Amino acid sequence: MLREIVLDTETTGTDHAKGDRIIEIGCVELLNHIPTGKSYHVYINPECPVSAGALAVHGLSNEFLADKPVFAAVVDEFYDFIRDARLVIHNAAFDIGFINAEFARTGHPAIDLGDVVDTLIMARRKHPGAANNLDALCSRYGIDNSKRTKHGALLDAEILAEVYIELIGGRQVGFDLSAQPVKGSGPALRTDSASPREAKPRPMISRLTDAERAAHAAFIEQLGPNSLWREYIGEASPEASS
Repeated sequence: MLREIVLDTETTGTDHAKGDRIIEIGCVELLNHIPTGKSYHVYINPECPVSAGALAVHGLSNEFLADKPVFAAVVDEFYDFIRDARLVIHNAAFDIGFINAEFARTGHPAIDLGDVVDTLIMARRKHPGAANNLDALCSRYGIDNSKRTKHGALLDAEILAEVYIELIGGRQVGFDLSAQPVKGSGPALRTDSASPREAKPRPMISRLTDAERAAHAAFIEQLGPNSLWREYIGEASPEASS
């Protein structure tokens, strides 16, 4: 069984090498590409100020974060949640750089970026030359992101899970046995024929006996030469034959 964790973070800035820290983590669990309903979410006191640029993006202020736990207090719970799972991240180098910087402070093993599924790389390969940020992908795949007025780690992870499922082939991965193809799933197997043959008309076989034919002929003879019933025994009226 394939266990994946779709993950997103928010940070105090853009450069962990210059001391920026993680302030929010959001995770969504998938089993065989299906959301299980399990998630992990935490706000973190970064022990350093949030930059003005980052605040404009996510809206998480120093005052809001002041009473939240520090990373060291939540790291074990976070590490246990993502342990033995494949991580799915949009622009993975950014988030993994921050997570590994935090792990280095707490003595936890670093995450190998090569083991992470980067949905930004996937999107660029699938849609070269197009905008591939999360909002653009939501628009492309018809995913509701109306609640995303600011960046938020858990909400973004939930949205990214939907985007990821679309990137790997749509909500119904595998064969589609219906006549209509599922978006992104390739050709559908059809249950109807592409060019059905036209049915050939069959002549009706008469089941009348000779005696019945004779009785019927005697009956319509009494109706006169113009009787329509003559057509049913293959006779034409005198007017028609003239």
